[in-house]
Amino acid sequence: MNIALWIVAGLLATAYLVGGGGKVIIPKNRIAATGPSAHWVEDFSGGAVKAIGTLEVLGAIGLILPAVLDIAPGLVPVAAIGLAMIMVGASITRIRRQEFRYLSADLAYLAATVFVAVGRFAVPA
Repeated sequence: MNIALWIVAGLLATAYLVGGGGKVIIPKNRIAATGPSAHWVEDFSGGAVKAIGTLEVLGAIGLILPAVLDIAPGLVPVAAIGLAMIMVGASITRIRRQEFRYLSADLAYLAATVFVAVGRFAVPA
């Protein structure tokens, strides 16, 4: 179980670090131009998109760093819960925009973050 948690946490951390980093660095209009799955940014200000990206980057760091350094490893499930809350918001945005085609990816990320949160509360790193 511990190995599965590390694998899922590592994959999530990579995805959130890349995705969140992109939201922080790339301007909102360029994000929207990447494709139909990114049109959600039209509902948010540029600052809000950057804030979401910053939270994703911090969550990615929180999934790995506390456990690797063995400094406050109890922060790993807290970071996973934070990322799960972001994905709940993403899912709500998809439903509100009627972008059901992309909702499954958001729900998959939500399930993975919940898996890490529950698993890390039960199985310490």
